[in-house]
Amino acid sequence: MKDYKIIASRENSLIKLISALQTSAKKRREQRLFVIEGLRICADAYENGIRFDKLIVSETAFSKYEKELSLFSENADERIKIPDNLFLKIADTSSPQGIMALAEIPDNDIKKIDNTGRYIALENVADPANLGAVSRTAEALGVSGLILSAGGCDPYSPKALRASMGTLLRIPIIILDDFPRQIKELPLKTYSCVVDKTAESITDIGFSDGCAVIIGNEANGITAETQKISDKLITIKMPGTAQSLNAAAAAAISIWEMMK
Repeated sequence: MKDYKIIASRENSLIKLISALQTSAKKRREQRLFVIEGLRICADAYENGIRFDKLIVSETAFSKYEKELSLFSENADERIKIPDNLFLKIADTSSPQGIMALAEIPDNDIKKIDNTGRYIALENVADPANLGAVSRTAEALGVSGLILSAGGCDPYSPKALRASMGTLLRIPIIILDDFPRQIKELPLKTYSCVVDKTAESITDIGFSDGCAVIIGNEANGITAETQKISDKLITIKMPGTAQSLNAAAAAAISIWEMMK
């Protein structure tokens, strides 16, 4: 196993950086770095070719996960070992496994969009749990990728990554700064999923290659501007008494209909 640098002070600049990256989407954007925490998600990242800028392990994990760390250490530009109590200070979980990595946020290249693909787009979806659930459904059913608005949940936040069970490290993600304008410019037919009895039922839509279904914010739905530029408004008919569906549930139904 390669050599590990020892850090023991909470005043160390790297320790401060990790703490900031764990809590601040702005800091992640500025540094173009995010934190991968936990044995399973680090393994997912490793298996999907994500290079570690730094690998950070606790003293206990260093002894406990020797086999796994022998792989991770080869994948890291720098390796650091820290005391258990210091790892606990920078971890995002209450009972951490003692393994985390810093990795570069992938390039956000809109040219990655496949004009024959089928995408799920989330406009201002704020809950990391919803983003994680949508990503898992999308991966399971073979969606080409996720299109996200910059105003929504950060896919590289610790909570979103955990909720996705690593899916957000495997499925293509494109983030749009100006969602209505940019999604209109994509070579995809867009369907806004709305709560509107006058919209066309999703079960009547014949989805074809080169499309995206848009799901809106948990409280406010899809913005009026995005609805206006969409090719079609669609709805999930609800014969029951509920007035709306959870964003993740609406996305799951939409993905099923789009991919079947």
